[in-house]
Amino acid sequence: MTEQYLASLPFWGKLSETERKFVKRNSAIRRAGAGSLIYSRDCACVGMVYVVSGSLRIYVLSPEGREITLFRLGPGDPCVLSASCVVKQISFDTHMTADKDSELLVINAEAFAELTENNIWARSFLFELAAENFSAVMHTMESILFERFDKRLASFLIKEYERTGSRRIPMTQGRIAEEVNSAREVVARMLKQFAADGLVEPSRGAVTITDIDGLRAITE
Repeated sequence: MTEQYLASLPFWGKLSETERKFVKRNSAIRRAGAGSLIYSRDCACVGMVYVVSGSLRIYVLSPEGREITLFRLGPGDPCVLSASCVVKQISFDTHMTADKDSELLVINAEAFAELTENNIWARSFLFELAAENFSAVMHTMESILFERFDKRLASFLIKEYERTGSRRIPMTQGRIAEEVNSAREVVARMLKQFAADGLVEPSRGAVTITDIDGLRAITE
């Protein structure tokens, strides 16, 4: 069952038959329930993770305990931040949780380390993917530091609308705050302003977009 997903990895076609058998022996499908912790620096190194189905969230914790979402992974996305024991340059504390019930292909850390040590194509994949992951992290940090909050919130609401095709976004203000890396009180104030401007209609546990073009105007 794992081979059909392993074949999706860019370096798979460059492995010898012996290497492919080695990787298959050291790979497994892992199921993670919504909200479950998959990886943190306090846990054992997981290895390389490939999302078969579901959604994962990668985040860091502030000293005050606030979660700052770095990026998300969906079906077909691999990640190496969970392989910090392989990439020694990863020195900051990241956490990986399942947003929803998910299926993951995991190449265990020891096998992945050995593979990337001995195969140039796998090693190239490792560092290219690490660079992509860090690029996503830097984009998030840039947004938090330099982008107006009304633009960040409007962008998030638009993305949710485009992702689901629904104007009703079934999220609490606390959950939205996690998504946009802010405090619930800040989100509540901005949604109140958006509502006064006729852009959205907040309700218990949800926000309904009433003027999508108005939100897009804020982001431009």
